[in-house]
Amino acid sequence: MKRSMLDSVIDQWLVVPQVETANLSGKTVLVVGANVGIGLEASKHFARMRPARLILACRSEAKGKAALAEIERETVYNGCELWILDLANFASVIAFADKFEKEGGDLHILVMNAGILQHVYQPTTDGWESILQVNYLATSLLSLLLIPQLVAAGRKSSTPSRMVIVSSGVHYWITPTEEVRASSKPLEMLGSKEWCTPEHMQSRFFESMLLKVLFVRALTDRLQSITPLSAVAANPGFCYSQLRRFWYEQPFSFAKMGLLIRERLLAWTSEQGSRQLICAAVGGRDNEDSVKGGFVNRSRFVEVADFVLSDGGHKMQDTVWNETIDILKGVSDKIAPIVQDYLIRP
Repeated sequence: MKRSMLDSVIDQWLVVPQVETANLSGKTVLVVGANVGIGLEASKHFARMRPARLILACRSEAKGKAALAEIERETVYNGCELWILDLANFASVIAFADKFEKEGGDLHILVMNAGILQHVYQPTTDGWESILQVNYLATSLLSLLLIPQLVAAGRKSSTPSRMVIVSSGVHYWITPTEEVRASSKPLEMLGSKEWCTPEHMQSRFFESMLLKVLFVRALTDRLQSITPLSAVAANPGFCYSQLRRFWYEQPFSFAKMGLLIRERLLAWTSEQGSRQLICAAVGGRDNEDSVKGGFVNRSRFVEVADFVLSDGGHKMQDTVWNETIDILKGVSDKIAPIVQDYLIRP
């Protein structure tokens, strides 16, 4: 599918679909990046569906506690829990997954919403470029580490579990450079300081959103059809969000003024954007097979970008998957057994 900037503008001007609802009694929901914006609003919607447990994974304890109080105040739901997680630190991700294995029990819905946007190169303590680690590598790491809990819940339930990876419609507008597509280790190239020039960093957020779509589709290809788990990517749309706080903190510029104008003309509220996450998490239950590996836009499962569907896209998808698994095997010794026990060769 090809989608232009005009298509996205039209989407933003159309009536926003209503939020979907479901009976989540007895189920466990985990929302990563739940303290602000669409993650917080999605958590409120989940709270109104009364799951047995709603776990908010946040980097800041203070902001997490504030979100917890706001959800309880607005929804009169007291099943929220705050767990601390920093995707910019692989050790934090591993500790979180270990804690969930011991204390979390089965997991019915996972929403990987946390992400960052910046235009300067900044490495994490693990040595990776920050956007690449937070938006993609750490997101993939936690998603894979939680597969046993997701599958266990699906096997005990009448419906498959859902893994929702929050991506973006900007994946329609990015085609990796020829050098990246030709590389046997595109992630290593993208994460290198030499590659992360100011020019290349302008497209890094777009690239990370494309990588998320590739991850969802690659994972789906490797899940047996009988495995009770559906992985879905979701586009929350252009919303008012703390994601762009990098821009808000900058001194006045024409670029900043342009962003503020675009927000005033086009942006949805965070609550409206969160409805797409909810659709990805509970929608389409009448045709689960069509949901697997799907992409949600305006509360509908739609076709992804032409590049993703192309031969070159399939080749890059497999290359990135293999490199991702190789990298994450070096981060956690649990990745290899999970890949062996739960996934197959496509």
